[in-house]
Amino acid sequence: MRLLSTPSRLYRVLALAEVVTWTLLLAGMFLKYVLQSTELLVRIGGGLHGFTFIAYVAVTVLVAVDQRWILKDLLLGIGSAVIPYLTVPFERSALRRGLLGQSWRLREEEPASAPQKVVALALRHPLPAALLTIVGVSVVFAVMLSLGPPTEWFA
Repeated sequence: MRLLSTPSRLYRVLALAEVVTWTLLLAGMFLKYVLQSTELLVRIGGGLHGFTFIAYVAVTVLVAVDQRWILKDLLLGIGSAVIPYLTVPFERSALRRGLLGQSWRLREEEPASAPQKVVALALRHPLPAALLTIVGVSVVFAVMLSLGPPTEWFA
């Protein structure tokens, strides 16, 4: 579980994944709407991006609770996923500002709040927590797919 070894490593991987999936989605939109070509890359890129977006938000909350981010930093972290390519600059900024530790604080420290207790449990049992998170993200993703594209939610 080297990916989960530090908050910094996990957050960097998800920030980069967001950039890659944004690129796929935007390339697909270019093909579909500008070149009036295929819709296939929009479906693939959109699906991958949606799943990665939800995973990034989950990891942002996990890291924020463990590293004791203030609400403003949590909201900026989540918001960085909404604007294409902003996750990497946010991750770099968070690293410079000391928001991404080199160890998981709640693996060792006693949690004080309910969110910290949940995160501590997840960090102390990473495999079941990772599987549960993947299932949770998949359920949210499936619900979002059933709702259709965001542009059709309020139509």
